[in-house]
Amino acid sequence: MIAKAALAFLAVMLASSAAADDAALFTPCRACHSLDPSAKIMPGPNLAGLIGRKVAGDPAFDYSPVLQQARDEDRVWTLQALETFLADPEAMFPAMWMSAQGIRDVAERKALARFIANPVSR
Repeated sequence: MIAKAALAFLAVMLASSAAADDAALFTPCRACHSLDPSAKIMPGPNLAGLIGRKVAGDPAFDYSPVLQQARDEDRVWTLQALETFLADPEAMFPAMWMSAQGIRDVAERKALARFIANPVSR
């Protein structure tokens, strides 16, 4: 019984640690982006509710022409699209105004995409 409780506690602690690590991956993004739907305007668009939203879908933000074109083509953010973007933003949207390097580490990229998709549960 004690062993089961200890294992359950360890699982919760590991999950909590992993969630903190995922949140830490978003730290560099916080300079320009928020995941809080009520946040004030920042240098980059608000990322709250990104998955399922049209590309360039934050009405309060002025997007670069390449992102406006993606919006006009009805492109939508999916988890896979976000992971592709995080791997190489410039390859996905050439001449985009955002200057960011891709995330080479697959596990970190997937973790960041999951965190952006659902920051509340992490």
